[in-house]
Amino acid sequence: MALASPPIERLIRRGGAERVSKAAAKELAKILEDYAVDISRKALEYAHEENRKTVRKGDIKKAIKTSSQFSKY
Repeated sequence: MALASPPIERLIRRGGAERVSKAAAKELAKILEDYAVDISRKALEYAHEENRKTVRKGDIKKAIKTSSQFSKY
């Protein structure tokens, strides 16, 4: 797991939780990591379409917008 539990726990608390189990933090970290990898892959495809090796901010934003989840970002 690339995402550490304490920052994930803080995010959950920021969402309003008073207490957070380690299992909940691990599960959210797994989901966020999977989502980030999917977005990164889509962004890389957009960069390759423009004959670039570098993924740019716009590629990430475009990948998020075309994703069915979390499109408000």
